Amino acid sequence: MAVSTDQNISADADALRVSSVGDFWSLLKPRVMSLVIFTGFSGMYLAPGDLHPLVFVVSLFAIAAGAGASGAINQWYDRDIDAVMTRTQSRPIPAGLMEPAEALTMGLVISALSVLVLGLAANWLAAGLLAFTIFFYGVVYTIWLKRRTPQNIVIGGAAGALPPVIGWAAVTGSLSVEPLLLFALIFMWTPPHFWALALFRNEDYTRANVPMLPVVAGEMETRKQILIYAVLLAPLGVAPWFIGMASVFYAGLAGAAGALFVYLSWQLFRSGDHAVARRLFGFSILYLFVLFLALVADRAIQQFLLVGIPS
Repeated sequence: MAVSTDQNISADADALRVSSVGDFWSLLKPRVMSLVIFTGFSGMYLAPGDLHPLVFVVSLFAIAAGAGASGAINQWYDRDIDAVMTRTQSRPIPAGLMEPAEALTMGLVISALSVLVLGLAANWLAAGLLAFTIFFYGVVYTIWLKRRTPQNIVIGGAAGALPPVIGWAAVTGSLSVEPLLLFALIFMWTPPHFWALALFRNEDYTRANVPMLPVVAGEMETRKQILIYAVLLAPLGVAPWFIGMASVFYAGLAGAAGALFVYLSWQLFRSGDHAVARRLFGFSILYLFVLFLALVADRAIQQFLLVGIPS
């Protein structure tokens, strides 16, 4: 009888459990959101024109919140496959820490608020782009593409590539070739980045029946596609210098980083070693961070030099 009573108390405690702040924070995919904050900030900083510091911070917060909201919607819909993948089993919903309805409500409410705040703080072009990004990631990628085609990452990568475009639009109220180039850079970076992950997480995707490229086409084809994208990405990384967006300092750094990206992709293509895939995956994160940091630093140096020149 004592055992039965203890079990009932435990069941009642589970039923009364309230999701913690940490659970909600995890639902926003903070690691992904940090990349969005960085690339969104880069787009805002590189854009010509000025925003009041408060408007700048509020706009960047809205972009980050929109990314987090789409992550919550993604976890609500993907709760079934998250439960069978080792990499995602500890997420709040499959771990039983949160009800699916809580995640969906949170995602929808924050989505609406982030778009509204960005529109009121900056402009409605940026807000419209943010709304499109949330819809594209939450509906087009998560609900439609992810479980239907091995090109899910290729097409779906557009959502992750839009934050610097949104940031640029928040400052200027318009679009031009520069933010589109930043979009293209992230768009072309996304497939080799995620396919490297998919190679050493292939069992997870196979178990969840997600048609990632290694599952559908095999590892050899995936390694070949990674190499092709790396070769195309390397000159694209240097392109900001060609259009006058950055100096030769940036071009040299981007060229060296792109060459290393191609070299690691070639190593992976030849060896098929999952340790190399892990190395490439880790370097791909560093690659994108270095390129955007170099663009920001290059712009800061140029502004400093211009201010320092006497009139």
